[in-house]
Amino acid sequence: MAAQPSIKQLKYLVALAETGHFGRAAEACFITQPSLSAAISELENLLGAQLVERNKRQVLITALGQEVVSRARHILREVDELTVVAHAANQPLVGPINIGVIPTIGPYLLPDVMGRLRAGFPKLQPFLREDQTSKLVNLLLAGKLDLALIALPIEENGLEDMDLFEDRFVFACSPDNPLTSKKHINIDDIKDEKLLLLEDGHCLRDQALEICQRAGWSKSADFQANSLSTLVQMVAAGIGSTLLPEMALEVEARRRDSIAILPFENPVPVRRIGLVWRRSSARKAEYRKLGAYLRGALNPCRAADVA
Repeated sequence: MAAQPSIKQLKYLVALAETGHFGRAAEACFITQPSLSAAISELENLLGAQLVERNKRQVLITALGQEVVSRARHILREVDELTVVAHAANQPLVGPINIGVIPTIGPYLLPDVMGRLRAGFPKLQPFLREDQTSKLVNLLLAGKLDLALIALPIEENGLEDMDLFEDRFVFACSPDNPLTSKKHINIDDIKDEKLLLLEDGHCLRDQALEICQRAGWSKSADFQANSLSTLVQMVAAGIGSTLLPEMALEVEARRRDSIAILPFENPVPVRRIGLVWRRSSARKAEYRKLGAYLRGALNPCRAADVA
């Protein structure tokens, strides 16, 4: 039987593709540069094709090399899954787990989530990454994250999701806004408001825009912020109004003398919060168990009734 590429050779090629530099790739793989270069050359000899173009200024991966890198990433993920399957069979929800979270959830839910995880699964070692939804999805698909805590739905065939609960929206405005005369407002009440939204890339912006469009609001946002904290400060300064998720109120709306918080009448606009993981993950059963635990533990009274 002809010699086959080794796992190490594939790992070195992927590192070279990601760093674009033999020295940095060698450092990332904890070997010397000559050893990495020799391993790549051996891989090219085994495959009978050039994978890397070398010159003094840069490293270029050939078209065939790109295809090999793509397949190598898949193979390496599968090898990692073998180890995960073996460990999970003996001790589920133990050891490292990489969790992504979006910025409009992280500051408000993570303290509670981390406390619940420590209490329910003391041998679990969560590592967190905060980023926007699209970036977390890419990291999940690339195998660099195990789970993501985000707003649903996610339109991606390679992922599965699990509802945890619904997070209601409220209307935040200045205390002198005429709408404050009402105990509850209707979505139609905000159609003429000067609304402030998050900048592009935040899923909460898209969700807020959808609610505004249902109200007949057709203006463009007068201000775009990169955080809910900035939006609240702008509302407090009398610049406009906004929509806030209920989970953020304890942190962002502590000073009720500077902003007014108005709940919506039924049907209240909501966003769905859930866990997402790769459809191909060997730990799917563990993630469902983790999701069921969090669904019941975070807030039983508002947990989504999802089978």
